[in-house]
Amino acid sequence: MHEVKDRLEAAFLAPMRNPELRKLYGKSLRGGLLLYGPPGCGKTYIARAVAGELGARFMSVSISDVLDMWIGNSERNLRQLFETARRNAPCVLFLDELDALGAKRSQIRNTGMRNTVNQLLTELDGVDGSANDGVFVLAATNHPWDVDTALRRPGRLDRMLLVLPPDRTAREGIIHHHLKDRPVAGIDLAKLAKRTEGFSGADLRHLCESAAERALLDSVRTGRARMIEMSDLLGALDQLRPSTGPWFASARNVAQFANDGGAYDELLAYLKRKKML
Repeated sequence: MHEVKDRLEAAFLAPMRNPELRKLYGKSLRGGLLLYGPPGCGKTYIARAVAGELGARFMSVSISDVLDMWIGNSERNLRQLFETARRNAPCVLFLDELDALGAKRSQIRNTGMRNTVNQLLTELDGVDGSANDGVFVLAATNHPWDVDTALRRPGRLDRMLLVLPPDRTAREGIIHHHLKDRPVAGIDLAKLAKRTEGFSGADLRHLCESAAERALLDSVRTGRARMIEMSDLLGALDQLRPSTGPWFASARNVAQFANDGGAYDELLAYLKRKKML
């Protein structure tokens, strides 16, 4: 998580906080960053945190906000969303599920979808080159290898940031967060954090909910409410596996055999560090 914060600081936060230095070095208030990684690891949370740190408005765009069955409507929807972001600058415009919104045109048979990708490229460039000043475009995808490569060219979403499952310290904090408003007793957070290597934030939330359900059902059977105990969490944990496994299986092949231009060097280094190659 510290690496994520450092990269965000360099890409967005530092230029925003230092307007005089930004002007000196010719750094415009524009930016495009692609967040990628396993599902459930906090990409949307990070985008919201960036907006909060910048004191900027936050606009979240999903495929349902853009795609339309009628020809031309999807392009119009995209244009209107970017126009709204420009009027409300400084603004963080968050494009979720970019692999669906900006899929590789070479693999798209539908003319309407190809036109939508073309429109997205146009909007990222800005109408006159400076139209997007103050608009920070963040996008998220679980499958960056399915995104049209033109979207990652300079001036567009030209920076990529890998968002990984939480480390042990973060896992301990996440579990604590999901248990803090529930009746608990005798919970060993450190032990749980150690046992949940590879779990996403969403997996950890599910773990806590499953443990709470075990305690609830037991209370219904006995007619007496009881605390959520360590045995509930360990019992729930025995039934769960990290949801990130399939993602890493796919990502491993991409990092090893399709790492064009070093785009996935960060992922490759992580896989080596975790002995997943």
